[in-house]
Amino acid sequence: MNMDHRIFFFAGGDFKEEQRNAFTANFIQYLSEVLGDRFSIIEGIYHQMPVMNVVWALNRAQEPLKAPLQNQIIARSVNQILSCPHIDESKLTLVSSSFGSVVAAQAACYLAERELAEKSLIRPFNLALGASMVSEQSGLYRKLKHYQQRGVIDKILLNELQDEGDNSNGLGGRTRLEAYSKGLGICFPFLTRKFSGPSFLNTDPVHGHLHRVRSHSIQKARDFIQTIMIDHELGGAENKAKADLVLKKELTD
Repeated sequence: MNMDHRIFFFAGGDFKEEQRNAFTANFIQYLSEVLGDRFSIIEGIYHQMPVMNVVWALNRAQEPLKAPLQNQIIARSVNQILSCPHIDESKLTLVSSSFGSVVAAQAACYLAERELAEKSLIRPFNLALGASMVSEQSGLYRKLKHYQQRGVIDKILLNELQDEGDNSNGLGGRTRLEAYSKGLGICFPFLTRKFSGPSFLNTDPVHGHLHRVRSHSIQKARDFIQTIMIDHELGGAENKAKADLVLKKELTD
């Protein structure tokens, strides 16, 4: 009997249903082809102004929230996950990118704590933090590793999904001061010797900041699928084979 795998995607801060960037649109398309209705996009958590999503993440990337359900974004996320049919019989994977990585990490902490108290999800779940604002040095990430050691989180992908040379990786740092200091540095690199351009504010799909360039890249979507579904098999062996076929089909179309 094949295990039922369900994947939930926390998109980046510029996500809009009516206007998706190349990475998001193609990543969603690929996973929809592989998983069908067992793939869901986390909805209702994105501010209309992308900069507000970045600010939200910068303020919450350091430590687990003490009262997560009092935060509307986390409450909406976990409610959508837990309201799915047969969720207690499924192997869950939370996949994220950029701003979404902080939301996913906070949601994962809540789900893990809930699991320790109620034993409701049955199987340990996976977490993939792509193009992540969460730093390995943060208390938030250490808490995720703690839950992994306790056996409620299975695989955690972080470094496997970061772009080499992207100076926004781990932007949230260990403290808010560190987060905003680095944030200002990558936005205004000409004011500091620590960072070099292009500025994070440069959204040009060719000459802009690497984080922005990759968001306009279909190749990034393919890389995510390769890493998550094929290399690390977060969707199981059957879906690994399907993902491989989807990527090969894309090359021949």
